[in-house]
Amino acid sequence: MRKLLGLVVFALLAGLVAVWMLWWSAGPADKPQRVVVQQGATLGVVAGQLHKAGVIPGSRRTYLAMARLFGSCDPVQAGEFEVPRGMSGAAVLDLIQHGGPVQRLMTIPEGMPSIMVQERLAALPFASGEAALPAEGSVLPDSYGYARGEARSRILKRATEAMTRTLDELWEKRSPNTVVTSKAEAVTLASIVEKETGKPAERPTVAGVYSNRLRMGMKLDADPTVIYPITRGKPLGRRILRSELDADNGYNTYRRAGLPDGPIANPGKASIAAVLNPAPTKALYFVADGTGGHVFAETLAEQNANVAKWFALRRQRGEIK
Repeated sequence: MRKLLGLVVFALLAGLVAVWMLWWSAGPADKPQRVVVQQGATLGVVAGQLHKAGVIPGSRRTYLAMARLFGSCDPVQAGEFEVPRGMSGAAVLDLIQHGGPVQRLMTIPEGMPSIMVQERLAALPFASGEAALPAEGSVLPDSYGYARGEARSRILKRATEAMTRTLDELWEKRSPNTVVTSKAEAVTLASIVEKETGKPAERPTVAGVYSNRLRMGMKLDADPTVIYPITRGKPLGRRILRSELDADNGYNTYRRAGLPDGPIANPGKASIAAVLNPAPTKALYFVADGTGGHVFAETLAEQNANVAKWFALRRQRGEIK
């Protein structure tokens, strides 16, 4: 009797060891697999998904028994998970209980207008719902992670909250030399700086030029402000017409002195910081230098000479006649 009992115990222990080894051995998946766990799903439901995806050893019932015997009692997380090739059953359970779900990225470049932010949100794969058109200048350009099925409105909310936080932080560090008197003015001027130069090192100087003009009551004469009412910030794709330069509206800084009625894009952190801490320059003018940057001038005579050089360079390139 004792011998029979010993054999039974030995068989049970051997079976337990075999199951334990199966639990920790390499899984059957021969390539990475994506598994989506719905909110509120139980381990039993998820075990069925894992078995169907071919990423766990044994049957659904076998895996569930092993998970309850050897695994954690923590609940599974909702989200999309990538199970690597050959991941063990134990590691798969740990992934869906404690690992990070797959994150996708939405990138908003510096200077992107709100209408294009809305279009980019609408084009996001695997996001849900619709997002409203954000107020111009209310979104902080950055990369934002989102999970499968996440609402587009939530992604947009994170981007607008990021702008509010960033603006608050930069406003506290503003220089006494800044010309703007409110956060709204800071975003408006920063959006013009953002559109006028693609070189980060130039932003404080461009901000300094516009600050000087605002203090003197000079018109900003900023081409991007003329374009904004026509395209809502999208590229114009052609030269500005004389009629558009003469149009009298709240954005045309060739017709009116001071800031336009509002931002013309969503400026990045660096452009806002430049406006709040402009370079100490005496320059009042700038023009393209042919390298993606600008050459600055303190007098109109210097500016006219620089403009003549720029047009000569463009003729040499065959861009104009």
